[in-house]
Amino acid sequence: MKKNPSSTLPPGSTGQHEALQAKEEIFLAQERQNPESPYYQGNVDPAKQRRRFLLGSVAALGAGALARPAFAEAPPGAIEREVFPDPTKHQGVGVGVDDGGYGRRSQFETEVRWRYPTKTTESSWSMTPLASSMGIITPSGLHYERHHGGITTIDPAKHVLYVHGMVKEPKKYHMEAIRRFPMMSRICFLECSGNGLTEWIKPTLKSVQGTHGLTSTSEWTGVPLSTILDESVLKSGAKWLLAEGGDAAVMTRSIPIEKAMADCFLAYGQNGEAIRPEQGYPLRLVVPGYEGNMCIKWLRRLEVSDMPFMTREETSKYTDLLPDGTALQFSFTMEAKSVITYPSGEMLLQKPGFYEITGLAWSGHGLVKKVEVSVDGGKNWREAKLHGPILPMCHTRFTIPWEWDGKEAILQSRCIDETGYVQPTIGELIEKRGTNGPLASVYHLNGIQSWKVASTGEVTNVHHY
Repeated sequence: MKKNPSSTLPPGSTGQHEALQAKEEIFLAQERQNPESPYYQGNVDPAKQRRRFLLGSVAALGAGALARPAFAEAPPGAIEREVFPDPTKHQGVGVGVDDGGYGRRSQFETEVRWRYPTKTTESSWSMTPLASSMGIITPSGLHYERHHGGITTIDPAKHVLYVHGMVKEPKKYHMEAIRRFPMMSRICFLECSGNGLTEWIKPTLKSVQGTHGLTSTSEWTGVPLSTILDESVLKSGAKWLLAEGGDAAVMTRSIPIEKAMADCFLAYGQNGEAIRPEQGYPLRLVVPGYEGNMCIKWLRRLEVSDMPFMTREETSKYTDLLPDGTALQFSFTMEAKSVITYPSGEMLLQKPGFYEITGLAWSGHGLVKKVEVSVDGGKNWREAKLHGPILPMCHTRFTIPWEWDGKEAILQSRCIDETGYVQPTIGELIEKRGTNGPLASVYHLNGIQSWKVASTGEVTNVHHY
């Protein structure tokens, strides 16, 4: 690969970054006006309530419902309803009156994903709002997305998975047949290998959704891939597996057979229901701990071989640029990583005193063994509390108490996984990977994130190492 000495963003990327920064600023402008938001920039006043705007018109809610005033547009996934001063004096909304039988979230919850402003919506990605996450499970509607050819629509009754190549018995399966195999469920994280790609050279985005929002955790349900491959019986010498999606991009990745047989699985369920179309309905490959693009969505074909298939996604894309201009291929595993989600970028600490720092940690190599937190830019570290369940290749929630003295502070966290690997600083990664290319490296940024707390309580994204 030819070395690109430029350290400035190309015109296209600059425009995309600026557009994303603008979208982030719109989000922050709204949150700064909300007294219930950690991004609120005014003085905390318990008497203040979230502003809701009564439009004054009347709308019918459906058969059997009482007419009531209509409100401004509700957040996605919610219905805007009138809020009475004393709810004990009014009947609530009847069961199933206006949700169509599929529940809604509260009108007071506004978290949404952001789409990276690529030229087309079909080849783009969206980021999970980690700042407002609770526990480790990501709501399916907030799980990050990455698409190369849009979200395809597939009738599960017609969907077929083919297994062929270096197998003794080529097979094809309809979804009904796949669902008849013994099932399994597993909670694990997915992370785009480009998570944080804007942050290599300098802090670019302000909030944790912008810097780390390309990772999410779900409970996935399906069938072990080994079950399917055992049915076809691998031939001697089989070492690689090609997984191919049924989308317009025909996304393909090569996967080592050892990994495929060890813990990969075919998922048809996500968080207790059928996997969502944007996550690969009706069938998705899950490769725990590996970069997210290998979890092929809308899976339609598995081909076994004695060598990798050298597709576009492992030659032109998803390779790691090195200081000498060459590229490293097959860097599959997502290394140990963590990030403080509270307090994080653009939040405001109202006054000195007690705060509970919290965040998420994960490792593609297995269990998170320990998370350490520093409030003085890495001079001193304290061990955080890990909250269960602590599962391999899964987000792990951590917390640690902090008494802020009102002075400037640099908050950092670092993850240590069960292999003993310690999350590095961004500077240590740059020493190995250089700053080639317009974005320096693009993939696998797992460096320590730094949030600077000013004496005013304002929290900003900084590089500190």
